[in-house]
Amino acid sequence: MSSLSTIIGLCFALGGPALLARFGNHFSSNLESLVSKLLQQIALAMLFVIILGIVVFGEQQSLSSIGLHSLRWQSILWGLIFAGFLIFIYSPLLVWSMTKLGLAGFEKGLAKLESLPFWYLALAVVIGGVVEEVLYRGYATERLSLLTGSCWIGCALSLTAFGLAHVPLWGWVPASTTVLSGYLLTLFYWSTGDLLTAIVAHIATDFAGIIIPKVMSTKWARQMLNNAVAAD
Repeated sequence: MSSLSTIIGLCFALGGPALLARFGNHFSSNLESLVSKLLQQIALAMLFVIILGIVVFGEQQSLSSIGLHSLRWQSILWGLIFAGFLIFIYSPLLVWSMTKLGLAGFEKGLAKLESLPFWYLALAVVIGGVVEEVLYRGYATERLSLLTGSCWIGCALSLTAFGLAHVPLWGWVPASTTVLSGYLLTLFYWSTGDLLTAIVAHIATDFAGIIIPKVMSTKWARQMLNNAVAAD
C-alpha cells in the first residue's frame, strides 16, 4: 500500500466534505439556490469517486479493504434494523436529553432545508449517506487505524472530522451529537465488517429525520390550504 496515496486519500476524505460545507456557498456567490446545492452534491459524489480511485489504483487495494463488498440482502436487513434503533430509541433519547439540558436542537438546520424540493432532499440524503460512510467510516477510520496502530485513535480522528463537517448546517451543539451517532455507526460497521449495512442505516435514518417531516409538513400545509378554500 502506498503511504503517499493514503495520505492524499485522507486529505480528501477528512477535509473534502468539511471544506464543501464551509465554503460551498461562498464559491457560488449569492447562489443560495438549487444550482449551488446541486454543485455541492456533485462535488461530494466526485470525492467518492476519487477515494475509490485512490484505493484501487493508488493503494492497489480491493474495495473490501474499506468494507465494500457485494450487495447482499443481509446488508439491507441489518442496516434497516440498526436504523430502527437509531430512529426509535437513540434519536428520541437524544432529543429528550438536549431539551432537558436546554441545548440547541436541530430546528435551525431543518429550517434551512424547508425551501428545498423533495427530490433534491432525497438525492442529498442518498449521496450524503453513501459518501460520508465511505469517506469517514470505510476509508478514514480504516486507514487511520493502520497508520496509528490503534482502531480507537483512528475512530476518534475520523469522528472529529465527521462532526466538524456538520457544523455549518446544524451548528456546534447539534453537530457534536453526530460524533456520538457516528461512533455508534462505527461500532456497527466493525461488528458486521460490511460498510453497506452502515450505508443503509445512515440513509434510512436521514430519510426518517429529513424527508418524512418534509412530506408531512407539505401534506399538512396542503390540507390547511384546502380547508381554507373550503371555508371560503
